[in-house]
Amino acid sequence: MRLAGDVAGTRKAVIDIVELCYKAGAWKTLNDQIVLLSKRRGQLKQAITAMVQKAMEYIDLTPDMDTRIELIKTLSSVSAGKIYVEIERARLIKRLAKIKEEQGKIDEAADLMQEVAVETFGSMAKTEKIAFILEQVRLCLDRQDYVRAQILSRKISTRVFDADPAKEKKKPKEGDNIVQDAPADIPSLLELKRIYYEHMIRYYSHNNDYLEICRCYKAIYDIPAIKEDPSKWIPILRKICWYLVLAPHDPMQSSLLNATLEDKNLSEIPNFRLLLKQLVTMEVIQWTSLWEFFKGEYESEKNLLGGALVAKAAEDLKLRIIEHNILVVAKYYSRITLKRLADLLCLSLQEAEKHLSDMVNSKSLIAKIDRPLGVVSFCTTKDSNAVLNSWATNLEKLLDLVEKSCHQIHKETMIHKAALKA
Repeated sequence: MRLAGDVAGTRKAVIDIVELCYKAGAWKTLNDQIVLLSKRRGQLKQAITAMVQKAMEYIDLTPDMDTRIELIKTLSSVSAGKIYVEIERARLIKRLAKIKEEQGKIDEAADLMQEVAVETFGSMAKTEKIAFILEQVRLCLDRQDYVRAQILSRKISTRVFDADPAKEKKKPKEGDNIVQDAPADIPSLLELKRIYYEHMIRYYSHNNDYLEICRCYKAIYDIPAIKEDPSKWIPILRKICWYLVLAPHDPMQSSLLNATLEDKNLSEIPNFRLLLKQLVTMEVIQWTSLWEFFKGEYESEKNLLGGALVAKAAEDLKLRIIEHNILVVAKYYSRITLKRLADLLCLSLQEAEKHLSDMVNSKSLIAKIDRPLGVVSFCTTKDSNAVLNSWATNLEKLLDLVEKSCHQIHKETMIHKAALKA
């Protein structure tokens, strides 16, 4: 049948062989037969696909773990390099990696998963591809391989989560690969979106990248299932507020801050609305009074902020308040003594100078310190073009004033002459 090219007959024969081995409980014979049948000269693709799919049904029915692993490895080696069973191989590798992980062999599980490049599989369902890549990312994060986790995460475009699945269903053209339906245990696209951003939060938490963490929480917050349930969105909105405050001042942080303040749901957590309002208002914030007011909120958030970040978060919060205060001072003063600046910031002279220098180094502020005089100047040094432009502008204003004055004098003279004639 095989040599005659009888697809239906060959497929039935290989399935029957696999079934007989299973019913006899001959697991070693089953493995041998799978390898033997796949290596037959001119073996039909459909027969191998049917055999692999049938044998996969028996994985959960194996008597012990060693037999299960052996069967998975046999099926994996048979399907290696064969495009028509690439999806089956990916699922086998995923199962084997799960077993390795349960045995505590995280590194082995991660290495196994990284061998499979599911993004190249044309016939695999989109949700299954994303779920597989997310599993790869999770294992890399578990083994603290953050560089590879970031590389793998970039294989998923965030735009895919915003696509409307109803619009995408179209009839495949003749010659196209027919996309298989995802297995029942694969989560929905919105659930995968939440998992993706949770993994990214773990990655950015390692780097203490507060703004990116905030953007991840913002994406989770926008998921309809979460936005409809106050018990879910209130903790996430609290996190968004915290990470916004902890993020260094820049245009992206500023726009996110203003967008969050416009959110009507923020009225449910008035303390956080007050906190964000203080950061937007260009007034000096007293750190001690602010910390006394928000210490309770911060303590209750400790378990939510997570891990090693907690100890550093309090220091970073103080640093952000100091930076905000320096920006406020720079807005209202062109020159100020270092002593007065230190008083406004509630810091010692050395600390005030250090924070000011750090902000100048990070280019978030332009300032010069005259240390002998103890004066800080926030004026920017103008180049020759800027000076000439300002002179030209001033001359233009002066000539405009002269012209207006001449016009007024001429007008008054005409009115006076007319009065004399009368």
